[in-house]
Amino acid sequence: MVTLSRIYTRTGDHGTTRLVDNSVAAKSDPRVEAYGLTDAANAAIGLALALDHGEYLAAPVRQALGVIQNELFDVGADLANPLVAEPKWEPLRTVQTSVERLEHWCDEFGDPLPTLRSFILPGGNPVGAQLHVCRTAVRTAERAAWRALETYGTDVSEDPETTPGGVNELAITYLNRLSDLLFILSRVANRAEGDSSDEVLWLPGGERNAEHRGPHSNS
Repeated sequence: MVTLSRIYTRTGDHGTTRLVDNSVAAKSDPRVEAYGLTDAANAAIGLALALDHGEYLAAPVRQALGVIQNELFDVGADLANPLVAEPKWEPLRTVQTSVERLEHWCDEFGDPLPTLRSFILPGGNPVGAQLHVCRTAVRTAERAAWRALETYGTDVSEDPETTPGGVNELAITYLNRLSDLLFILSRVANRAEGDSSDEVLWLPGGERNAEHRGPHSNS
């Protein structure tokens, strides 16, 4: 159980913060950016759920998103906790079963959808459009996490006092699969009314120009 008795601490007023292992990091540190953007993605998912009043997302989808919001906290904690050989406490890490559950949901929710014949423009109904925002937010967090990994590697530190530990790559894998799932769920939300679809397909430039000229255009 986490107890938050006071929200402001004044400890971050000079451009630094503390990671989960209590080591000091600059607020511009790529690890801090990665877990901060993971938090932003989580907030975007929360907005998608708040926008839905039962007309766009079925109960299994809402339940899945609820699990994902909790797991994104785990991912953020993982990214904020450098890998060390002998931690004082058992660290909270992203696990393979969580990644596999995302892949299962991709199949469960994606298989019934019609095959795409073009790319989809972000939009549709409010929930579908917000889920497109969610998938791009998760991709942004994933790219930041890769930058953190490029900086710190995946090595397990034997001495955190002298060598910072690396990044758990499985946390980044989770973000990658999640963005795929959110794309699928945006399609689910935009097809929630049966045969009618709120999806808007991309028309490449040549096709758009032909459509705008019309059959009698001389241009």
